[in-house]
Amino acid sequence: MTATLKPRRSALYMPGSNARALEKARTIDADTLILDLEDAVAPDAKAVARAKVAEAVAARGFGYREVVVRINGLGTPWGHDDIKAMAAVKPDAILAPKVNDGAEAKALSAALDAAGADPSVALWIMFETPQAVLNAASIGAAGGRLACIVAGTNDLVKEFHGRHTPGREGLLPYLALLLAAARANGLAALDGVYNDIPNTAGFEAACAQGASLGFDGKTLIHPSQVGPCNAAFAPSEAEIADARKVIAAFDLPENKGKGVVTVDGRMVELLHAEIARRVVALSDAIAARGG
Repeated sequence: MTATLKPRRSALYMPGSNARALEKARTIDADTLILDLEDAVAPDAKAVARAKVAEAVAARGFGYREVVVRINGLGTPWGHDDIKAMAAVKPDAILAPKVNDGAEAKALSAALDAAGADPSVALWIMFETPQAVLNAASIGAAGGRLACIVAGTNDLVKEFHGRHTPGREGLLPYLALLLAAARANGLAALDGVYNDIPNTAGFEAACAQGASLGFDGKTLIHPSQVGPCNAAFAPSEAEIADARKVIAAFDLPENKGKGVVTVDGRMVELLHAEIARRVVALSDAIAARGG
């Protein structure tokens, strides 16, 4: 798994209807760009936005950035046309909104197959309804092209009649279910957006919380959030140095086959070596794409 680890610290939403934003996306230091055909696009602009996004994806030029297109749901008038258009231009993934259960996730994979999408085009899904919370296990186990689950925290707060709080106390049970569904099935997991753009301290705290929970990264709504987000979801220099020390200790000839060794007076187990290898693999992957 660590051999193919891909940094997804920052995933920035960009409106598909805005040609200037699509061009700017090529210069933003986000790991992932989510070109949006859903919430950011008015109904009468859907077809035009679809064409602009298809053209931008087909032109490539996004460098190391992973390119994901958020489509409209299959139950809308635009969903199937979105899938057909994206299948023709081969983004890294499509992101489907408001997926309620595993059957819907399987139907999306099947729709991509039917549209002739290249096998490399992955399926990402939004986790943003009470039904999704109740069906988290079936969503995570849907298989097919499913590769990532994305928290739709604004919709979750709305649907559960909750409130946005600094500590996100009301969201934590739902985020835990999302993470369990992802990790049990080897999927990536991205935290939801932070709305108060000028509140940098609040944003940094939310990023730190998401990283502590175990998310791979966070979805973003403004380019100014990319830098702090990248820093929060990357291992620190101290963490990298310690990870290399743990790996080196287990690699010593006298420690081969041991389940427990001592590093700087600490007892470390094989599970710590696995964590350390993931830290180093992520650090190396970030360095390979330019930091």
